[in-house]
Amino acid sequence: MSPTTGLTDDHRGFGVPARIPVMLRTAAAVLLPVIAACACGTGVPSASSVQPSPQAAPPPPSASSAQPSPSASPPQPSSARAAGGCQDTFVPSYFYSSTGWTEAIDTRPAPGVMLLNVDNGAGTAPLSHFQTLVRRAQAAGISVLGYSSTVNGQRPIGSVETEVNEYKAWYGVNGIFLDLTQGTASELSYYRQLAGYIRATVPNAVVWLNPGTYPDQSFMSIANVVLVFEGSYASYLQDQVPGWVRQYQPGQFAHVIYATARSDLASAVNLSRARRAGHLFVTDLPGSPNPYGAMPSYWAQEVAAIPANC
Repeated sequence: MSPTTGLTDDHRGFGVPARIPVMLRTAAAVLLPVIAACACGTGVPSASSVQPSPQAAPPPPSASSAQPSPSASPPQPSSARAAGGCQDTFVPSYFYSSTGWTEAIDTRPAPGVMLLNVDNGAGTAPLSHFQTLVRRAQAAGISVLGYSSTVNGQRPIGSVETEVNEYKAWYGVNGIFLDLTQGTASELSYYRQLAGYIRATVPNAVVWLNPGTYPDQSFMSIANVVLVFEGSYASYLQDQVPGWVRQYQPGQFAHVIYATARSDLASAVNLSRARRAGHLFVTDLPGSPNPYGAMPSYWAQEVAAIPANC
C-alpha cells in the first residue's frame, strides 16, 4: 500500500504521503528509508464460480514449498472470529483526521486491526494526536500496528528495527505492518530476521506482511497475516488463487479491494469469503491518487455485511 505517486492497479504495497500518511507511494518510501465460512470450506473458488453483481465493472487484462510444520508457524491473531473461520474488518488508517479514526473506532463490531502510518513510518518525534487515537482504538479492543516500508527487502534492517523501537516507545503499538514485500524466496531470511526482532521487541507482537499478491508459500511461516491482494474490484474478479491457500486458516490472509462501487460491495465480500480472506477492507475510493485517504462512504454497510458471513 504505497501513497500518491506511481500508482497502478497492482500496487503490491501500502504506503503514505508526507505528513498525512497514506498508502501507495514506493518512491517516497525509497527516499525516506475465504474467507471460509464457519466450516472453513474445502475449495478456493475462482471469480467465475462466485458470480459478481450485474453492475460489476468489466474486468481488465489484468508458493512453492510444502506447508510449514506447525512448529514453524507464527502465533495466530487473537481475534476469535478470524480463528473460528469468520471474517473481520481492518482499516488502513493512513490519514491524520480524527474523524476517520473515530468512525472506525466507534464501529460495532470494531475492526480487528488499524494500521498507523504517521509519516511514511513513525516520523521524527511522537505526536500526541496519534498517541491519543491509538489509546482510544486499543481501549475499543482494536490492535494497532505500526507501518514500516521495507522497500522490497532493500531497506537496511537496522533502519526498520529503529522504527519498530520508535513505534513501541512512542505509540505502544501491538505489532508492525511490513509494507512493500515482494514475497520471493530470496527475501525470506530478511523478513524472518525482522519478524523475530519485532516479536522480541513488542510484547505479544502481531506481524503483517504485504506483498499485495500471493507470495512464496514459505512466507506463511513468518507472519501472522499476509496481505495477498491489494487492487481494484475489477482486478479482483480476475485474481488467481493458488491451491495451497486452503492449507491455512482464513485468519492468516488479508485482502484490500478498492475502487468498489456500493452496488458491488456484497459481491466483493462474498468473493473474498470464498477465497478465505479472514481480514478484509473494501473501499469505493479509486486507486489514484489515494484509496486510503479516508474511510469508505459505505463503511457502516460494509461492517454489517462482513460479520454476516459467519
